[in-house]
Amino acid sequence: TGEAVPYIFIAITSLAATGRALSLFSQPAPPRTAGDDGRSGTMVFEDMVLVDGRTHMLGRLASTAAKELLSGQKLVIVRCEQVVVSGSLVRNKVKFTQFLKKRTNTNPKKGPVHYRSPARMVWRTIRGMLPHKTARGQLALGRLQCFEGVPPPYDKMKKLVVPAALKVTCLKPGRRCTVLSRLASEFGWGHADLIERMEAKRIAKSGEFYAEKKAAAAKKAKATAAAADPKVDKKLAEFKVVE
Repeated sequence: TGEAVPYIFIAITSLAATGRALSLFSQPAPPRTAGDDGRSGTMVFEDMVLVDGRTHMLGRLASTAAKELLSGQKLVIVRCEQVVVSGSLVRNKVKFTQFLKKRTNTNPKKGPVHYRSPARMVWRTIRGMLPHKTARGQLALGRLQCFEGVPPPYDKMKKLVVPAALKVTCLKPGRRCTVLSRLASEFGWGHADLIERMEAKRIAKSGEFYAEKKAAAAKKAKATAAAADPKVDKKLAEFKVVE
């Protein structure tokens, strides 16, 4: 048709030892339409999409996630503590303090609930973009999981990013922003140090695995090159094949 195919998720391969992205594979995914799997009225989805929340803008990420959840896709968002909110820390602290004042006068236990954990902040933001008081919205919200850090088994799975929600594409250079872990720590979340230690261990372990994988690939390439040597073929030709 000549129209550009929109893509939502993009795969990344990262060097775990340093946390820097090595390469981006931005091949657009084909549009999901009814009947793609040979049955009319059905849609084809991934079993689960794992999203790395690092350096994503909270609102952009939440809106994209809400749309995917409503369409039937299961989402898991990790490293929620590194999600970014635009605006300085002081500005976001003022806004969150105002949010804490919103409560039920007769009985504050009835809500609203003010979550301090970064993962729950992300979860609540996405919930606000879903019709969560309807059956359809409840089912969509049930397909969402949010975590601080990268817990097992997700530490050994390929993670995706949302290009339209990345800070580098959304926020003008030089603009102030706030990381959710810092904001949450200011209001009582006490696990920032623990998550940082666990992430350091995970990155070190992943770095060792990546080094072993590179060494094994180099050995295989060397063996393949040696096997293609004409001298080896000549030597093997001297031996008779026994049938």
